[in-house]
Amino acid sequence: MIIIKTKTGLTAYLKTLKIKNLKLGFVPTMGALHQGHLSLIKSARLENDYVICSIFINPTQFNNQSDFKHYPVTLEKDIEKLITEGCDVLFIPNENDIYSQGSLLKKFVLDDLEHILEGFYRPGHFQGVCQIVDILLGLVHPDNLYLGQKDYQQCMVIKRLIQQQNFKDIIIKIMPTIREKDGLAMSSRNMRLSHAQREKATHIYKSLIYIQQNFKKIPKQDLEQNAKQHLEMSGFKVDYVSIVDAQTLQNLNNKSTIALIAASIDDIRLIDNLIIN
Repeated sequence: MIIIKTKTGLTAYLKTLKIKNLKLGFVPTMGALHQGHLSLIKSARLENDYVICSIFINPTQFNNQSDFKHYPVTLEKDIEKLITEGCDVLFIPNENDIYSQGSLLKKFVLDDLEHILEGFYRPGHFQGVCQIVDILLGLVHPDNLYLGQKDYQQCMVIKRLIQQQNFKDIIIKIMPTIREKDGLAMSSRNMRLSHAQREKATHIYKSLIYIQQNFKKIPKQDLEQNAKQHLEMSGFKVDYVSIVDAQTLQNLNNKSTIALIAASIDDIRLIDNLIIN
């Protein structure tokens, strides 16, 4: 695996690949890699000639500086895992290279997607996501972009970004959430959970299963309220339990439905979702 640390170095290297007309798969991450990330690498490996992964903890998408400060860093282990999975290139830039001094950050038109659910509780978060993804896609310009369903709203935001920018030939592959045996969605933030918190965290997935099993039996508002009360009784601070249309993340229709939850154990905020129909 080749490790590249600068934008100019990555651009120069990718020119040699594009001359060879190789199909590129790209997996952007913030590191602290787990099996969820590695499943994206595996899918990219199967479907492309060349696989590129980036690790960059993006400061512009953290509205909570404590969350940014405590985000886990496990670079040496990440490198070992990527080599094992057959990743071809790892891009690990620093902040000064990505956001060069004096450069103006773009403002992206995301409409309601920017202000609902995660956008409401993390103001500015999705602008930060778009800023880094726009830069990375401009550098890599892959054939296929691999994202995990756990960050579902983020996937919808990146779809909107690709439609707006000059990336319409990039295919987005949203891959299923990878879970622990007890259902907990794999997340880098899980590393911060104590044993007791880790056991408590499974109630998020249990709440999603409850919603899925009772979706046609119990009114939507009651399902949301019942799941919220269950989580609060289990020791969570709940930001939202929301059952919405899977495409717009707003009012339901008869086509597709998703349930999304965001809740915190102490200062560790976890999100998860489940397609209902």
